[in-house]
Amino acid sequence: MPILPVDKPLGLSSHAAVVDARRRLGRRRVGHAGTLDPLATGVLVLLVGGATKLSPFLTSSDKGYLAWVAFGAGTATLDAEGPVTSEADASFLDAALVAAALPPFLELREQRPPAFSAIKREGERSYRRARRGEEVTLPARPAGYLELELLAFAADREALPAHVARDEGGGWRPAASGYRPDLPPALAPLPTGLVRARVRAGTYLRAFARDLGAALGVPAHLSGLVRTDAGRIGLERTTPLSALERAAGVAPADALPYPTIRLEADAARRVRLGQRPPGRLEGRVALLDPDGRLVAVAEAAGDRVSLLRVWAGDDD
Repeated sequence: MPILPVDKPLGLSSHAAVVDARRRLGRRRVGHAGTLDPLATGVLVLLVGGATKLSPFLTSSDKGYLAWVAFGAGTATLDAEGPVTSEADASFLDAALVAAALPPFLELREQRPPAFSAIKREGERSYRRARRGEEVTLPARPAGYLELELLAFAADREALPAHVARDEGGGWRPAASGYRPDLPPALAPLPTGLVRARVRAGTYLRAFARDLGAALGVPAHLSGLVRTDAGRIGLERTTPLSALERAAGVAPADALPYPTIRLEADAARRVRLGQRPPGRLEGRVALLDPDGRLVAVAEAAGDRVSLLRVWAGDDD
């Protein structure tokens, strides 16, 4: 049941990454656990075979990002794809002003998604309507900012640190060496902030860039984005898409954001037949067989236990 996190290359859509993975692995049943925009890089969790059943559990996990927000120019796509649709002088901005604008986002519970998104309206993806030149205004949707921190600010993105690394506390920081993000070409030399963000699933960082600019009184767009974490899977556990055939992968027990319970062989067999697991459970848990293979994801509410998903012993 392979879970294969890759560092998605710049310019490649998540769908194209899945198609490439199918070709490289010789497998038709490949999916992913959370889309990344073509101009974003970082953690894209690929799911192969029976692991595709994990998608609803992994897609809903919190995500971590490094976001480069350029101030002074707004774009139709809200990122560096462009074109520029609005401009203003942002030279008055400094690190203190940008940092002071971040805390109110932590109180927000919804967000207006970008028009260029995969959200369906009247049966059609909104980005298709937007590319035809139609005016698309999507209603606000649930979203959430859990952590926001300004890591660096400069009058031009090229003046920001070129490398980042994970610190002892688990966060990402500018560093003298380490991971070098692959960013799209900058649209112009603009004041840019590098922000570390941890958000709930469904939160758009392109919309965050737009809204941060609005809070500071200038248009803004997302000049670059790296997903550093998808639930429990970090960037350091990814492999290049070009080396996917040699990837060791991540065990479901290490990927799912739930406590694990290892069952005896007979109990595992019974659960795979749809029977209730032995003992008392609390909340949502991952049930494993004696060999550490995933048997089921279960959820307990009082004395009631539901098997949310069951995997057969030979499900790869």
